[in-house]
Amino acid sequence: MTELFKTQRSPSAQLMGSQFVGWDASSGEITFTYDPPPSFASPRGAVQGGLIAGFLDEVMGAALLASTDNEALPLNLDMNLSFVRMVPLERITAKGRVIKHGRKVAFLEGELFDKEGRLLARATSTAIPTPVPDAPV
Repeated sequence: MTELFKTQRSPSAQLMGSQFVGWDASSGEITFTYDPPPSFASPRGAVQGGLIAGFLDEVMGAALLASTDNEALPLNLDMNLSFVRMVPLERITAKGRVIKHGRKVAFLEGELFDKEGRLLARATSTAIPTPVPDAPV
């Protein structure tokens, strides 16, 4: 299962500096790190909010993919995001989980942490589980 995260990275994951760290099947938690590029900076010098949503969207989607043994990706119906601290332009850690998964809906959550382990942002999503599309040619 985890080989997928090591070998098949989407262009958006590459753009965000995404790196797969691990999948804990017992807790249902997936972990990624990100190295936001300087181009992600807001006028304040931290990561722009919409791009923070991208980190959390990816880690929540990966949690659903991992928990369904690479069978389902989420089609988000909504995503709620809370910004706790400014996200620095340095390595951050993201953790994603599936809260509840059914045939028609999945409830997901994700969190971002700085290098000291402080919470930076948190998101939840309600999504429709959909089949994984064929890889692009």
